[in-house]
Amino acid sequence: MEGKTCVVKISGHCLDDELLLRQFADTVAASDERLVIVHGGGKEITRLQQQLSIEPRYVDGLRVTDADSLALVEMVLCGAVNKRLVRHLLAAGVDAQGLSGVDRGLIQARPMQHDSVDMGYTGEVESVRPEVIGDLFQLGVTPVIAPVSLGAGSNFNLNADPVTSAIAPAIAADRVVFISNVAGVMVDGAIKPVITSAQAQACINSGVIAGGMIPKTLAALDVLAAGIPEAVITDLDGWSNKAGTTFIETER
Repeated sequence: MEGKTCVVKISGHCLDDELLLRQFADTVAASDERLVIVHGGGKEITRLQQQLSIEPRYVDGLRVTDADSLALVEMVLCGAVNKRLVRHLLAAGVDAQGLSGVDRGLIQARPMQHDSVDMGYTGEVESVRPEVIGDLFQLGVTPVIAPVSLGAGSNFNLNADPVTSAIAPAIAADRVVFISNVAGVMVDGAIKPVITSAQAQACINSGVIAGGMIPKTLAALDVLAAGIPEAVITDLDGWSNKAGTTFIETER
Protein backbone atom coordinates (compact mmCIF):
# COMPACT_ATOMS: atom_id res chain seq x y z
CA MET A 1 0.00 0.00 0.00
CA GLU A 2 2.29 2.67 -1.27
CA GLY A 3 1.67 5.96 -2.98
CA LYS A 4 -0.27 8.97 -1.87
CA THR A 5 -2.57 9.01 1.15
CA CYS A 6 -6.23 9.94 0.78
CA VAL A 7 -8.98 10.26 3.38
CA VAL A 8 -12.35 9.31 1.88
CA LYS A 9 -15.59 10.31 3.57
CA ILE A 10 -18.61 8.39 2.33
CA SER A 11 -22.03 9.69 3.30
CA GLY A 12 -24.99 7.71 4.55
CA HIS A 13 -26.76 8.06 1.19
CA CYS A 14 -24.51 5.31 -0.19
CA LEU A 15 -24.43 3.02 2.80
CA ASP A 16 -27.79 1.25 2.65
CA ASP A 17 -27.64 0.45 -1.07
CA GLU A 18 -26.01 -2.88 -1.90
CA LEU A 19 -25.14 -1.89 -5.47
CA LEU A 20 -23.49 1.37 -4.37
CA LEU A 21 -21.60 -0.43 -1.62
CA ARG A 22 -20.22 -2.95 -4.10
CA GLN A 23 -19.24 -0.14 -6.47
CA PHE A 24 -17.53 1.70 -3.63
CA ALA A 25 -15.66 -1.42 -2.52
CA ASP A 26 -14.51 -2.19 -6.07
CA THR A 27 -13.24 1.39 -6.47
CA VAL A 28 -11.32 1.14 -3.18
CA ALA A 29 -9.82 -2.17 -4.31
CA ALA A 30 -8.66 -0.59 -7.58
CA SER A 31 -7.17 2.52 -5.96
CA ASP A 32 -3.43 3.15 -6.03
CA GLU A 33 -3.71 5.42 -3.00
CA ARG A 34 -3.35 4.53 0.65
CA LEU A 35 -6.88 5.09 1.95
CA VAL A 36 -8.55 5.94 5.22
CA ILE A 37 -12.34 5.64 5.05
CA VAL A 38 -14.63 7.67 7.31
CA HIS A 39 -18.36 7.05 7.09
CA GLY A 40 -21.60 8.65 8.15
CA GLY A 41 -24.97 7.00 8.63
CA GLY A 42 -27.37 9.68 9.81
CA LYS A 43 -30.26 8.45 7.68
CA GLU A 44 -30.25 5.05 9.40
CA ILE A 45 -29.93 6.66 12.84
CA THR A 46 -33.00 8.80 12.16
CA ARG A 47 -34.94 5.79 10.88
CA LEU A 48 -34.20 3.80 14.05
CA GLN A 49 -35.04 6.78 16.27
CA GLN A 50 -38.44 7.05 14.61
CA GLN A 51 -39.07 3.32 14.93
CA LEU A 52 -38.40 3.62 18.67
CA SER A 53 -40.51 6.79 19.04
CA ILE A 54 -37.50 9.01 19.75
CA GLU A 55 -37.99 12.36 18.04
CA PRO A 56 -34.84 13.39 16.13
CA ARG A 57 -33.71 16.90 17.11
CA TYR A 58 -31.41 19.14 15.10
CA VAL A 59 -29.80 22.52 15.70
CA ASP A 60 -28.07 24.26 12.78
CA GLY A 61 -28.17 20.96 10.90
CA LEU A 62 -26.45 19.03 13.71
CA ARG A 63 -28.10 16.20 15.60
CA VAL A 64 -28.73 16.84 19.30
CA THR A 65 -27.68 13.58 20.98
CA ASP A 66 -29.36 12.65 24.27
CA ALA A 67 -28.39 9.52 26.19
CA ASP A 68 -30.93 7.27 24.43
CA SER A 69 -29.92 8.60 21.03
CA LEU A 70 -26.21 8.06 21.80
CA ALA A 71 -26.91 4.36 22.37
CA LEU A 72 -28.63 4.21 18.97
CA VAL A 73 -25.80 6.11 17.29
CA GLU A 74 -23.27 3.62 18.65
CA MET A 75 -25.43 0.68 17.49
CA VAL A 76 -25.91 2.04 13.99
CA LEU A 77 -22.52 3.62 13.25
CA CYS A 78 -20.11 1.34 15.13
CA GLY A 79 -22.22 -1.75 14.52
CA ALA A 80 -24.51 -2.09 11.51
CA VAL A 81 -23.05 0.49 9.12
CA ASN A 82 -19.38 -0.04 9.92
CA LYS A 83 -19.54 -3.82 9.66
CA ARG A 84 -21.64 -3.71 6.48
CA LEU A 85 -19.02 -1.49 4.86
CA VAL A 86 -16.13 -3.66 6.06
CA ARG A 87 -17.91 -6.78 4.77
CA HIS A 88 -18.20 -5.34 1.27
CA LEU A 89 -14.57 -4.20 1.28
CA LEU A 90 -13.36 -7.64 2.35
CA ALA A 91 -15.48 -9.23 -0.40
CA ALA A 92 -13.71 -6.95 -2.92
CA GLY A 93 -10.30 -8.08 -1.68
CA VAL A 94 -9.52 -5.07 0.54
CA ASP A 95 -7.90 -5.90 3.89
CA ALA A 96 -10.19 -3.60 5.88
CA GLN A 97 -10.62 -3.14 9.61
CA GLY A 98 -13.52 -1.30 11.19
CA LEU A 99 -13.03 0.89 14.22
CA SER A 100 -14.45 3.99 15.80
CA GLY A 101 -12.84 7.09 17.21
CA VAL A 102 -13.06 5.37 20.61
CA ASP A 103 -10.77 2.48 19.69
CA ARG A 104 -7.23 3.03 20.97
CA GLY A 105 -8.29 6.61 21.66
CA LEU A 106 -8.07 7.45 17.96
CA ILE A 107 -10.21 10.58 18.31
CA GLN A 108 -10.53 12.51 21.56
CA ALA A 109 -13.72 14.56 21.72
CA ARG A 110 -15.21 17.31 23.86
CA PRO A 111 -18.85 18.34 24.23
CA MET A 112 -20.05 20.68 21.51
CA GLN A 113 -20.96 24.09 22.88
CA HIS A 114 -23.97 26.05 21.65
CA ASP A 115 -25.21 29.44 22.76
CA SER A 116 -28.78 28.40 23.47
CA VAL A 117 -29.07 24.60 23.31
CA ASP A 118 -27.57 21.75 25.35
CA MET A 119 -26.16 19.51 22.60
CA GLY A 120 -26.00 16.55 24.98
CA TYR A 121 -23.59 13.91 23.75
CA THR A 122 -22.89 15.64 20.44
CA GLY A 123 -19.19 16.38 20.39
CA GLU A 124 -16.39 17.95 18.39
CA VAL A 125 -12.83 16.85 17.74
CA GLU A 126 -10.27 17.74 20.38
CA SER A 127 -7.33 15.69 19.08
CA VAL A 128 -6.38 12.79 16.82
CA ARG A 129 -3.91 10.00 17.60
CA PRO A 130 -2.35 9.41 14.16
CA GLU A 131 -0.21 6.43 15.12
CA VAL A 132 -3.36 4.31 15.35
CA ILE A 133 -3.82 4.75 11.60
CA GLY A 134 -0.07 4.53 10.99
CA ASP A 135 0.06 1.13 12.67
CA LEU A 136 -2.68 -0.18 10.38
CA PHE A 137 -0.93 1.23 7.33
CA GLN A 138 2.22 -0.65 8.35
CA LEU A 139 0.16 -3.85 8.21
CA GLY A 140 -1.33 -2.97 4.83
CA VAL A 141 -4.77 -2.54 6.41
CA THR A 142 -7.39 0.01 5.29
CA PRO A 143 -9.02 1.67 8.33
CA VAL A 144 -12.81 2.14 8.20
CA ILE A 145 -13.76 4.69 10.84
CA ALA A 146 -17.09 5.40 12.51
CA PRO A 147 -17.13 8.94 13.95
CA VAL A 148 -18.20 7.98 17.49
CA SER A 149 -15.34 9.31 19.61
CA LEU A 150 -13.86 9.20 23.12
CA GLY A 151 -14.66 11.92 25.63
CA ALA A 152 -14.21 12.45 29.35
CA GLY A 153 -16.67 10.11 31.04
CA SER A 154 -18.58 9.23 27.87
CA ASN A 155 -18.43 8.55 24.19
CA PHE A 156 -19.65 11.33 21.89
CA ASN A 157 -21.45 11.47 18.56
CA LEU A 158 -19.46 13.50 16.02
CA ASN A 159 -20.33 14.58 12.52
CA ALA A 160 -18.25 12.64 10.00
CA ASP A 161 -17.17 15.73 8.01
CA PRO A 162 -15.16 17.44 10.79
CA VAL A 163 -13.76 14.05 11.81
CA THR A 164 -12.52 13.67 8.23
CA SER A 165 -11.12 17.21 8.26
CA ALA A 166 -9.24 16.48 11.51
CA ILE A 167 -7.81 13.09 10.51
CA ALA A 168 -6.38 14.34 7.19
CA PRO A 169 -3.78 16.79 8.58
CA ALA A 170 -2.99 14.48 11.51
CA ILE A 171 -1.76 11.82 9.08
CA ALA A 172 -0.41 14.34 6.52
CA ALA A 173 -2.84 13.17 3.83
CA ASP A 174 -2.34 14.34 0.26
CA ARG A 175 -6.03 14.87 -0.37
CA VAL A 176 -9.56 14.33 0.92
CA VAL A 177 -12.54 13.07 -1.06
CA PHE A 178 -16.10 13.72 0.12
CA ILE A 179 -18.49 11.25 -1.55
CA SER A 180 -22.21 11.99 -1.38
CA ASN A 181 -25.21 12.06 -3.71
CA VAL A 182 -24.03 15.15 -5.63
CA ALA A 183 -21.62 15.02 -8.55
CA GLY A 184 -19.82 18.25 -7.66
CA VAL A 185 -20.26 22.01 -7.50
CA MET A 186 -22.57 23.33 -10.21
CA VAL A 187 -21.62 26.70 -11.76
CA ASP A 188 -23.49 28.01 -14.81
CA GLY A 189 -25.26 24.70 -15.25
CA ALA A 190 -22.16 22.51 -15.30
CA ILE A 191 -19.90 20.78 -12.82
CA LYS A 192 -16.91 23.03 -12.11
CA PRO A 193 -13.87 20.70 -12.26
CA VAL A 194 -11.49 22.92 -10.24
CA ILE A 195 -12.27 25.74 -7.82
CA THR A 196 -10.07 27.80 -5.52
CA SER A 197 -10.88 28.73 -1.94
CA ALA A 198 -11.56 32.34 -2.92
CA GLN A 199 -13.80 31.32 -5.82
CA ALA A 200 -15.75 28.93 -3.60
CA GLN A 201 -16.30 31.58 -0.95
CA ALA A 202 -17.44 34.03 -3.61
CA CYS A 203 -19.91 31.44 -4.94
CA ILE A 204 -21.35 31.02 -1.44
CA ASN A 205 -21.63 34.79 -0.98
CA SER A 206 -23.38 35.22 -4.33
CA GLY A 207 -25.76 32.31 -3.85
CA VAL A 208 -24.31 30.19 -6.66
CA ILE A 209 -23.44 27.63 -3.99
CA ALA A 210 -26.55 27.26 -1.83
CA GLY A 211 -28.55 24.85 0.31
CA GLY A 212 -26.97 21.53 1.15
CA MET A 213 -23.90 22.29 -0.95
CA ILE A 214 -22.82 25.00 1.51
CA PRO A 215 -21.81 22.64 4.37
CA LYS A 216 -20.11 20.33 1.86
CA THR A 217 -18.14 23.26 0.47
CA LEU A 218 -17.23 24.53 3.95
CA ALA A 219 -15.95 21.05 4.86
CA ALA A 220 -13.73 21.10 1.76
CA LEU A 221 -12.46 24.58 2.65
CA ASP A 222 -11.68 23.38 6.19
CA VAL A 223 -9.49 20.68 4.66
CA LEU A 224 -7.53 23.24 2.64
CA ALA A 225 -7.22 25.53 5.67
CA ALA A 226 -5.65 22.62 7.55
CA GLY A 227 -2.89 22.44 4.95
CA ILE A 228 -4.12 19.56 2.76
CA PRO A 229 -3.29 20.30 -0.91
CA GLU A 230 -6.70 19.40 -2.31
CA ALA A 231 -10.23 18.30 -1.47
CA VAL A 232 -12.77 16.77 -3.82
CA ILE A 233 -16.58 16.80 -3.71
CA THR A 234 -18.14 14.16 -5.91
CA ASP A 235 -20.50 11.21 -6.06
CA LEU A 236 -19.57 7.56 -6.33
CA ASP A 237 -19.49 7.56 -10.14
CA GLY A 238 -17.36 10.70 -10.03
CA TRP A 239 -14.85 9.13 -7.68
CA SER A 240 -14.69 5.97 -9.78
CA ASN A 241 -14.05 8.08 -12.91
CA LYS A 242 -11.81 10.74 -11.32
CA ALA A 243 -14.44 13.45 -11.82
CA GLY A 244 -16.21 15.92 -9.51
CA THR A 245 -15.01 19.27 -8.17
CA THR A 246 -11.46 19.62 -6.87
CA PHE A 247 -10.84 22.42 -4.35
CA ILE A 248 -7.37 23.97 -4.23
CA GLU A 249 -6.01 26.93 -2.30
CA THR A 250 -4.75 28.93 -5.30
CA GLU A 251 -4.66 28.38 -9.04
CA ARG A 252 -1.79 26.23 -10.21
